[in-house]
Amino acid sequence: MKKVKKVLGSIFIFLLIMVGIFLIYVNDDSNAEDVALTALESDDLIQVVGEDPLYFSPKNKASKEVGIIFYPGGKVEYESYAPLMRQLAENGYSVFLVEMPFGLAVFDIDAAGDVMMEHPEVTEWYLAGHSLGGSMAAIFAGNDPNHVDGLILLAAYSTADLAETGLPVLSIYGSEDTVLSQESVEEYRSMLPVNYVEFIIEGGNHAQFGNYGEQDGDGEALISPLEQQQVTVEEVTRFIEQAELSPR
Repeated sequence: MKKVKKVLGSIFIFLLIMVGIFLIYVNDDSNAEDVALTALESDDLIQVVGEDPLYFSPKNKASKEVGIIFYPGGKVEYESYAPLMRQLAENGYSVFLVEMPFGLAVFDIDAAGDVMMEHPEVTEWYLAGHSLGGSMAAIFAGNDPNHVDGLILLAAYSTADLAETGLPVLSIYGSEDTVLSQESVEEYRSMLPVNYVEFIIEGGNHAQFGNYGEQDGDGEALISPLEQQQVTVEEVTRFIEQAELSPR
């Protein structure tokens, strides 16, 4: 009986340690910088409403109701992407920035489905994500390609097989990104449709798609976060316009 109690006590202590490690990990997020928090304020152009998701609603919407759902990178405070989301909304898109459980999109891959159901007024949906968020967005798109009009990968790759879906895909990453595994990008390139679009931002790195400061293991950017995000918005806008001209 003493041995059984000792074993059970050891298991209990082990579980407590594992829970403690997990809680430390999930609460050690990269925090949004002040410029990101400022981008959450509504003004004459953009109304920011809600919490999960954060809805960036343009006052002057495009002729079609086009929505972009964004999955944040792993362990990054989702508000960090507010400046990028705001710039996209300024181009007339309805933009939804999703908060992920524990800061990890792997725990809510289907979050986009809830957003789509809550906004039936949107007629075209583009799914986007950064890093881990992009990979999880790709899985959602692969599971439900008929309800997604395009996929946008920021410093990410798809492990889901999208090759036969005909889904328009845009892949963007920075030339100085040393977090994104180029070996994985090459390995999983065959998972994308043959007509996917790849764009490399010269001087950009991994972290500057958001505003959360430097990221461990990342390369030093040669351009500012604002410049990297402006180029991203230009390419995303061009991609959506092209996708609308060549529907599946």
